[in-house]
Amino acid sequence: MKTLTILKYQWKDLIRAKWLIGYAIVYYLMADALIRFGGAGPKSLLSISNVMLLFVPLISMVYGALHLYQSREFTELLLAQPIKRTSLFWGLYGGIVGPLSLAYLLGVGLPLLINGQITGPNTIDAFLILSLGFILTILFTALGFAIGLKFFEDRLKGLGFALVSWLFLAILYDGLVLLFVVMLGDYPIEKPMLALALSNPIDLARIIVLLKFDISALMGYTGSIFNRFFGSSMGIFAASGFLFLWLSIPLWRGVRLFIKKDF
Repeated sequence: MKTLTILKYQWKDLIRAKWLIGYAIVYYLMADALIRFGGAGPKSLLSISNVMLLFVPLISMVYGALHLYQSREFTELLLAQPIKRTSLFWGLYGGIVGPLSLAYLLGVGLPLLINGQITGPNTIDAFLILSLGFILTILFTALGFAIGLKFFEDRLKGLGFALVSWLFLAILYDGLVLLFVVMLGDYPIEKPMLALALSNPIDLARIIVLLKFDISALMGYTGSIFNRFFGSSMGIFAASGFLFLWLSIPLWRGVRLFIKKDF
């Protein structure tokens, strides 16, 4: 009950903030433009997924960490009340992940609905893009919370670490994987490469999209290995399973840090 009370307060506070509406509008404009220029088909959905894989982790992780710093006085006030720390954590976390997820779903979902992507032959693909964005929002907001709690005393260090983490996972990781392949190409490295693919949630989401759209030319080395080990359908299920496993790691870590944190 206390968690729900905190959620209501958080949601009301965020709804009054104009940035959340702007966040949804940005997704709406990008998705609508990609559909208009790319046509109502798989090509536009693939373009939307590329935008989603880049921006959802960035915004979710950075704002997840920032939200903790902004709510510091509110958190300290509630900790002085007879309320469990776990209830407070879930209230604070749900208070930011709910609006962020809703903004993404509305921002991307409305153009898909208006242009017939959800009700047409690409229904499953459209729901896949929406589902992956939703899951990545939950995951990277939790990761942002864990980073914020780890560097709670130093806001600059926490936000910097969140940005560097996103840069590594979203951009640098694939380059390092390619370097690994070039350096050790003469050795049997398929299993280590599979492990590398499983250790990056953004890579897992990208592999799911590429396997679903069956675009072998864009899969890269890790996607090709996934396809070889599991096949297309099983590869999607395997990647989805590990993505859900990834969900539990930052949440578990965040709860542990919050319980032990000396505010």
